[in-house]
Amino acid sequence: MNTKTNAMRILDKEKIQYNVITYDVQKGKVDGISVAQMIGRSPESVYKTLVAKSSAGNIYVFVIPVEAELDLKKAAKITGEKKIEMLPVKDLQKWTGYIRGGCSPIGMKKHYPTIIDSTALEHEHIIVSGGKIGVQMELGVKDLQQVTEAKLEDVAK
Repeated sequence: MNTKTNAMRILDKEKIQYNVITYDVQKGKVDGISVAQMIGRSPESVYKTLVAKSSAGNIYVFVIPVEAELDLKKAAKITGEKKIEMLPVKDLQKWTGYIRGGCSPIGMKKHYPTIIDSTALEHEHIIVSGGKIGVQMELGVKDLQQVTEAKLEDVAK
C-alpha cells in the first residue's frame, strides 16, 4: 500500500512506530468485530473511534474496545458536560474529515479532546483505524495517548 493516510503522516512526523494492517474491503463490513476477525486479531486489542457532541456543541473523541459501547453518562461526567450524544454518521466527515469505518483518532480536521478507554492499559499495543476503510494501525498505547493528547478514563460499558 503506497498511499499514506493523514494519520500515518502525523505518526511519521512524530517518529512514532506503527504497523499498518490492511484488510479486504470487498466484504463491506466495517464494524470493529468484523475487522478484528478479518485481520486475525482478538477483538480485545482492536479499538474503535467514536465521535460525540455535547449539548453545548463541543466535540469529543472516544477510543474504546470494538466489543464495548460508549457509556454516555460516564462520558458526560468525564468531560464535565451536562449531556453527550453520538455525532450522527452524516456529520462525521464534516467535523473530522473521516468517514464511518475509516475514522482514525489521529489526524482529524481539528484537534478534539480525546479519551481512550482505560482498558487500553491492559495492552502494550492496540489497533485503531488508519484513516480509511481497509486500513488499521497498530501502535503503542502510550504513543497513541501522546499523539492525540488523550486522557485515559473508564468510558466503555
